[in-house]
Amino acid sequence: MKQIKRFENKKVLVLGLAKSGEAAARLLDTLGAIVTVNDGKPFEDNPTAQTLLEAGIRVICGEHPLELLDEDFALLVKNPGIRYDNPMVERALEKGIPVWTEVELAYLVSEAPIIGITGSNGKTTTTTMIAEVLNRGQQSAKLCGNIGFPASSVAQNAGADDILVMELSSFQLMGIEAFHPRIAVMTNLIPTHIDYHGSFEDYVAAKWRIQEQMTEDDVVILNMDQEIAGTLAEQTRAQVLPISTHKVVDGAYLSYGQLYFKGERVMAASEIGVPGSHNVENALATIAVARTVGVHHQAIKEALSAFGGVKHRLQYAGQVEGVTFYNDSKSTNILATQKALSGFENARVILIAGGLDRGNEFDELVPDLVGLKHMIIMGESAPRLKRAAEQAGVAYIEAQDVADATRKAYQLAVAGDTVLLSPANASWDRYANFEVRGDSFLNTIEELKGNK
Repeated sequence: MKQIKRFENKKVLVLGLAKSGEAAARLLDTLGAIVTVNDGKPFEDNPTAQTLLEAGIRVICGEHPLELLDEDFALLVKNPGIRYDNPMVERALEKGIPVWTEVELAYLVSEAPIIGITGSNGKTTTTTMIAEVLNRGQQSAKLCGNIGFPASSVAQNAGADDILVMELSSFQLMGIEAFHPRIAVMTNLIPTHIDYHGSFEDYVAAKWRIQEQMTEDDVVILNMDQEIAGTLAEQTRAQVLPISTHKVVDGAYLSYGQLYFKGERVMAASEIGVPGSHNVENALATIAVARTVGVHHQAIKEALSAFGGVKHRLQYAGQVEGVTFYNDSKSTNILATQKALSGFENARVILIAGGLDRGNEFDELVPDLVGLKHMIIMGESAPRLKRAAEQAGVAYIEAQDVADATRKAYQLAVAGDTVLLSPANASWDRYANFEVRGDSFLNTIEELKGNK
């Protein structure tokens, strides 16, 4: 870790705890800052705040007093999920206090170069793929960021011979200044989190901050199957390395079922360890990164062939009496479900879909539903999904929740069929998050196995 002095004896406010807030507070304390942590959860119900207090860090819990910002703070580090119209954040900005997220701290102390991965879909899978391929290629890759390992914690223990492979959300990227990855990946861009950003344009601008400090010595990887990528390619100083599943490009591409990098065959798409056209895109991005840092084709092929996916992201969940189950609970929008379905033969698929009703119809999904063996529809969005199923000519039944849907899907299935949980909706009508929803699917599969 770089021993920087800029925070010594400076007052810093950490707003919001969770993993990233705790990591930021502890790092800043190590760097000699005078740290105050402010979290909305009451102290008596806040074990993280309690342990920070025991470590000598000031904590203020249960409320967010605006007068706290009169204490002449030099910096505010906020939890990425806290919006910029939050009164504390607004007051800090009015006072000219810089507002960061903890990935900026990670960059400042990291001795290791950073590979940053962002985009709308596929971030976690691509980040994990990249780390596994680099490690197979004798590189020392460390996962961190939005994937669940706070970047500022991982960066402290990384040396110059390591590589930080960092998943980055738009929320995190809004809070950077000097952050400078050596390689940046933009998986794709679709309208999402508009309730946070206000418009698709502002969402794209937040994502595109990943390359603000990059130079002609750095590389940004763009998915040229999207029209917007061509526009972004003209707006960066970095070298653009394209990927495509539709055309030959001067980078990584798919051609006649084979994956290539600059004209050299790497492997067959069918050899990737996880199905789906989106995983072909993820693999191409991974190949582009790996070849840029010098990993050889054989190591890339071995790692991608062995890749088992990421929990809740088109995760292979086993078989019961010849029926195969896939957990794609992370598919919280139409595009993600379209890409999941692309990896299967519809006639053998029973799709479980539905969840939070955000007011959108599913007309775009209809062509992808055609030919499905059956659908199990659940959640607030059920009426809209029923209309889509009827337009596609697919039989469907309703379920109360994921567990009920899984049991009903299994009853309809025969050996050789696939039951796919790919909801095309967020989970918040019934579940705290997509992980809880996916865990319910996995637990029900285990019950089914136990009954055999």
